[in-house]
Amino acid sequence: MITKAKNENAENTAKGHRRTKNPLKKMSWQLHLIIVLPLIFLIVFTYVPMFGLRLAFVEKLDYQKGIWGSKFCGFDWFKYMFTAMPEFYKVFRNTLIIATSKLVLGFPVPIIVSLLLNELRRTKVKKLLQTIYFMPYFLSWVILGSIIKTIFQQGGMFDGFLSWFGYRGDHIWLQSDFSFVMIVIFTDIWKGFGYGAIIYLAALTGIDPTLYEAAEMDGANRFQQTIHVTLPSMMAIIILNLILNLGSVINANFDQIYVLYNPLVYDWGDIIDTYVYRITLEGTSAANYPIGTAIGLFKSVISLILICTSNLIVKKTSDYQIL
Repeated sequence: MITKAKNENAENTAKGHRRTKNPLKKMSWQLHLIIVLPLIFLIVFTYVPMFGLRLAFVEKLDYQKGIWGSKFCGFDWFKYMFTAMPEFYKVFRNTLIIATSKLVLGFPVPIIVSLLLNELRRTKVKKLLQTIYFMPYFLSWVILGSIIKTIFQQGGMFDGFLSWFGYRGDHIWLQSDFSFVMIVIFTDIWKGFGYGAIIYLAALTGIDPTLYEAAEMDGANRFQQTIHVTLPSMMAIIILNLILNLGSVINANFDQIYVLYNPLVYDWGDIIDTYVYRITLEGTSAANYPIGTAIGLFKSVISLILICTSNLIVKKTSDYQIL
């Protein structure tokens, strides 16, 4: 009787374990249902428009026959882009300079800020600083563009600040090539580093505290712990962000440039996206649409190559692999 009771208890325990082994199994269809709407959104607005890339290979858009009924011309628009459009090389140069500068100067900023915030022991001060740093990320470039124009206008707040140091010039900052590029680079870094810092702070919470205890027992100070414990533990997310940023190095932020630039700074402030917008949407001829699509497709191919190349380099030179 005792053995039978033990067997029954063991069977009941096993059944209980089987019932509680996967508590989400019974509601798996509800979980799958949650991703239906985002999946539909992704397909409709990301994959379906890709069929419109045929517009880059048609001679002229026929409004009656549509994209697929228009006359096919092969790679003529790509040849035209490289041979008959000298402006393309200028905007390509501008895009690389602005985007690369944003990446080189801006990529370390959220990492440094997150490390400094992580050293704070007062929780209220830490949360307050996180809020202040993160706030600009929620503002659109339409709003920030108006603020920046007001600050850097002639006789504006920035000129008033420089006047404390004896500056009495009448320089119009957003109408000069060099100052415009500098303003674009540093305002973009200022707007986005708070979001990046939040990502790295989240990665810091996953570091095992015993690693710091072991390093402290070995005599490591806070700086040495950061170098030998914190940074290696964050390396996976750092590499992931680096690869994603390298993929967008050909994208210099259309919203920001379009809000801030003007014809006086086209020589160094005009980028691929703003150039495509002008020749495609601001023009009156339907022939502008194929060349605009061709330039956009060229930019997307370059971005794909950069992502794959950076991932391959990381894979060959380290133990990390993202893609």
